[in-house]
Amino acid sequence: MPVWLIPMVYTAVSLVCALVLPRVEHALALPIDLGISAAAALAVLSSIASGMMALTGIVFSIAFVMLQFSAVTYSPRFANRFARDPILFHALGIFFATFTYALAAAAWSDRGGSGQVPAISALTAVALLFLSLMAFGLLMRRLGDLQITSTLSYIGDQGRAIIAQSLTSAAAGRGVSPATAPPPPGPVTQTLRHAGPPGYVQRYDMPALIGLARAAGARIKVECAVGDMMMDGSVMLRVLGGTAPVPEAALRQAVRLGADRTFEQDPKYPIRLLVDIAIKALSPAINDPTTAVQALDQIEDLLRRLARHDLEDGRLADSAGVLRVVFPTPGWDDYLALAFDEIRVFGATSVQVMRRLRSALRGLAELLGDSERAAVVQRYLEHVDAVIEHSAFDERDRAAARQEDPQGLGLTR
Repeated sequence: MPVWLIPMVYTAVSLVCALVLPRVEHALALPIDLGISAAAALAVLSSIASGMMALTGIVFSIAFVMLQFSAVTYSPRFANRFARDPILFHALGIFFATFTYALAAAAWSDRGGSGQVPAISALTAVALLFLSLMAFGLLMRRLGDLQITSTLSYIGDQGRAIIAQSLTSAAAGRGVSPATAPPPPGPVTQTLRHAGPPGYVQRYDMPALIGLARAAGARIKVECAVGDMMMDGSVMLRVLGGTAPVPEAALRQAVRLGADRTFEQDPKYPIRLLVDIAIKALSPAINDPTTAVQALDQIEDLLRRLARHDLEDGRLADSAGVLRVVFPTPGWDDYLALAFDEIRVFGATSVQVMRRLRSALRGLAELLGDSERAAVVQRYLEHVDAVIEHSAFDERDRAAARQEDPQGLGLTR
């Protein structure tokens, strides 16, 4: 369910209860006495209803501050975490429900000059008030997630989860992978182009693509990578060979587009967000290299997880071992460039960042041993050393920048 519908659901439920419960109480004439006058009950219920309006205004103000803070300080792409936070919408829903129900309970108090107060309705309104205060406290607690450590940990956790998922998918794909030299594909029989407003590729429905290719006796070559922006007329995929045409509607449904990139099926995206935070911290307006070092801590952990395993090769087979789907995937060089290139450029004037960057590269090289990926890391390390050599540092600062330090500036290794 879309998060914006959550307050509407709360409001609708409270309206139904507000219309039904007081009438049931009035019809049954339950002998419950709250021990207060109708005027006092009206004052309490009116205060609850009016106070909810002020509290709702405060919540909206907090939401706007959260969005602005996350967009300016961290990354505009990370602001969606707060804009779509279910806790915010649940809190708003509880406030709306409390306001609506308190109004209904007030309307039934001293009805017709009877001096009676609907006890259950009044107590329900008070209970909703306390629930609203708890929701407000929980929302204030959510502000703690704006701390840089919590933000970086959250992005890192998302990255670790999607990397584990992609590695599991890669292992499953190897179990049914086709031969090293699969038969050559047939000619292009269908070309699917994007039609409509621009959108980011958020995920593939791989089981659906494999099933469509197998049913048509064809091979599907996906031309768009997860995270790509599709423009009108952009080629999304091609069907190669086959004995029957593949339904175009089914092909379009197998590639989900959206207004924003997501973590789903995209191990590059958490690295992208961490790099965004790091280079923004290195901007002259902020000048916070320690935040960049903390971002590198998370980036190095993600790269270590990628380095120890085979990456997806972009080939999926059906249960019979026949190659059915080919799609673009990033290689080790792509991940390394995404993680370090911009930090290397924008952090070239910071001894702290250079030391942490060298420490990350040394750690990756040690982890990879004598593999081909280790050679790529070693070449990148030489590139970093060349950047230090041609930097504006004096000789002592160059010598300091060439030292590895997991803390940036703290303990020379």
